[in-house]
Amino acid sequence: MIFTATTLKDAYVIDLELREDNRGAFARTFCAKDFEAHGLKPTVAQCNLSYNYKAGTLRGMHYQIPPAAETKLVRCTKGAIYDVIIDMRPDSPTYLQHFGVELTEDNHRALYIPELFAHGYQALTDGAEVVYQVGEFYTPGYERGLRYDDPAFGIQWPMPVTVISEKDAAWPLFEAVPA
Repeated sequence: MIFTATTLKDAYVIDLELREDNRGAFARTFCAKDFEAHGLKPTVAQCNLSYNYKAGTLRGMHYQIPPAAETKLVRCTKGAIYDVIIDMRPDSPTYLQHFGVELTEDNHRALYIPELFAHGYQALTDGAEVVYQVGEFYTPGYERGLRYDDPAFGIQWPMPVTVISEKDAAWPLFEAVPA
């Protein structure tokens, strides 16, 4: 695996080192030792799969607060997505900054998301499938969210939002979120 630091402190894009031969290809997608060597939390508490029927579908921006803060390793296994994270750690030098990257079935890329980062993505293709390795159990009482179109962050999504859940559309603007 090739770990590339993003513009946000502690977040990484992870590319695979494919080993190819006449049978096809092989690559390691996760290794706790490699994650620890890069200072990343290697815990996997659960794995989730998300399937998106239509391009333009948007999911997010979600995060959990302590004691249930989550890390995530997100990979698109079918189609393509535009994945976005926002650093919500008040003591971080990249607090309230965002980063976006295209994850596709062809580039095999993953995004490592540290604790207290809001996360969301937009499906760029019909039938986009996303797999998440999550470092903490989903805990509804500790879930928080941000509006995908909040002007406080200025995220430029690649296409118009065509499908979004009522819950995600109703998250308050950042200024309204209690500290």
